Amino acid sequence: MLETDATQETLAHFVTSARQGDSLVELIDRDRDSLRKQLLTHGALVFRGFDTVDVAAFEAAVRAMSGEPMVYNERSSPRHAIKGNVYTSTDYPADEEIFLHNESSYQAAWPRLLYFYCEREPTSLGATPLADVRKVYQSIDPSVREEFQRRGWMLTRNYKPAVGVPWPEVYGTQNQSEVDRYCADRGIETEWLGPDQLRTRAVRRPSYAHPDTGEDVWFNHITFFHISTHDEEVREGLLAMFGEDGLPLNTYYGDGAPIPDDVVAHLRECYRAQWCRFDWQQGDVLVVENMLTAHAREPYTGPRRIAVAMCEAHVSDYLKVSV
Repeated sequence: MLETDATQETLAHFVTSARQGDSLVELIDRDRDSLRKQLLTHGALVFRGFDTVDVAAFEAAVRAMSGEPMVYNERSSPRHAIKGNVYTSTDYPADEEIFLHNESSYQAAWPRLLYFYCEREPTSLGATPLADVRKVYQSIDPSVREEFQRRGWMLTRNYKPAVGVPWPEVYGTQNQSEVDRYCADRGIETEWLGPDQLRTRAVRRPSYAHPDTGEDVWFNHITFFHISTHDEEVREGLLAMFGEDGLPLNTYYGDGAPIPDDVVAHLRECYRAQWCRFDWQQGDVLVVENMLTAHAREPYTGPRRIAVAMCEAHVSDYLKVSV
């Protein structure tokens, strides 16, 4: 296992060009091994002042570091493709916060590296805050952590017409049998409640040993998808509209028992205690080590436009087929 020096960590760690407009691809080609080691120490790098003047230049830098970006599968939030497998960041209203999370931690395979590109910076706020999930893991009350490690956690999703991302878009098919096969191969239980209504359940681990360093990381969507993480008005509206069993997304202990609100509140506090932010500048490229660092989004004003690419799939033992 590789070793990291936590005392040297800065989140995010800035790599600035010696001269405005230097080639980011050339830097990556020259210093790739060093940059990868820095990612394991810091959890995220920001490249500033390089020649990333548009999405095409950003995509070239992504390919230089990680090769072909991944397709965004099993999506839980709306976004659309900009160029190939480069997507918009989540298409939520500007006044909404997106809470800290690790990308696709509810899936059987997830990206190891995330790339963000600031095409247009916001007028105010709009940061992509980060949190070291090694530190989140350590800060969680041991009894809470051990309860999740013993029972696991469950994500329940309800797909209904005109609510959230439709299941044919999530799974890339209109064929229910193909959805059933896809889910069975990934440890997801399916229940068809009608021609256009699907409920899925997936039980996952709350934490992992990092595949390169062996460090314990808190890697899940327990807090992000739990109903209590919504603002009170939104929470009450969703419960009134769907009832708890019909919520578009919610999390439970792995045996299906409810997670107490105070437990989720404690988890939120642990995430927020590690909250780190920086202000975007046009042309910035942020690289996030997804199994070390959670990311979020502040509300914002102005024309914020952030492109995203996901790379280097980590395949877990939940996946029963080759990809």
